[in-house]
Amino acid sequence: MYVCLLVEMTMALATTDAHAGDSLVDVRSVDPTIVVELRYAGRNNLLSYPLYPHGTRALARPEVASGLARAQAFLRRYEYGLKIWDAYRPVAVQAKLWEASHNGDYVANPQMGVGSLHSWGIAVDATLVDSWNNPVRMPSDFDDFTPAGMWRYVGPSPEVRAHITLLQNAMLRAGFWGSRTEWWHFTIAHWQKYLPSEKAKSAAVVSGTHWEGKL
Repeated sequence: MYVCLLVEMTMALATTDAHAGDSLVDVRSVDPTIVVELRYAGRNNLLSYPLYPHGTRALARPEVASGLARAQAFLRRYEYGLKIWDAYRPVAVQAKLWEASHNGDYVANPQMGVGSLHSWGIAVDATLVDSWNNPVRMPSDFDDFTPAGMWRYVGPSPEVRAHITLLQNAMLRAGFWGSRTEWWHFTIAHWQKYLPSEKAKSAAVVSGTHWEGKL
């Protein structure tokens, strides 16, 4: 079953997804200094097994990749950088996450509305690294569905508060909005224009403010 799943994921990533169109680029082709650690390409994730084939790249729409490069340039001034935990996500992978969680507060049902904005190539999951590309202290790990994962949660540590504030400022300056329930999740501003018109209308109900959205 596990081998079959990886074969399915390989095919999904090797072909163009109907959601994303043909305009996806490798984030590191725009800025090779951005660190990529796709959590769903390994076992350190919600399901504890790989959902992406080995060697999967972080893909996104060109506007998203350019925004990440702007955020990276801002962070470099402070001797920090971006690490991407997830970017474009095939609908088949989203279906596996939904099947495992069935928690609409965090994981979007791919059969409802617009599904996950990751599957349109317009959302990324990101954290900080230091000037040596080592991880720094943040409020929580990836896919932490506790209060520590919330956008407004900073905890008692001044170091953590400084890190999350820096990440949020960098991404907001670069043209991204955050997610109320996940400090690591960012969607390009005005993302509705990248969706078909009928989808964009229904999406307005799902994401009514800068801080709403789902995994």
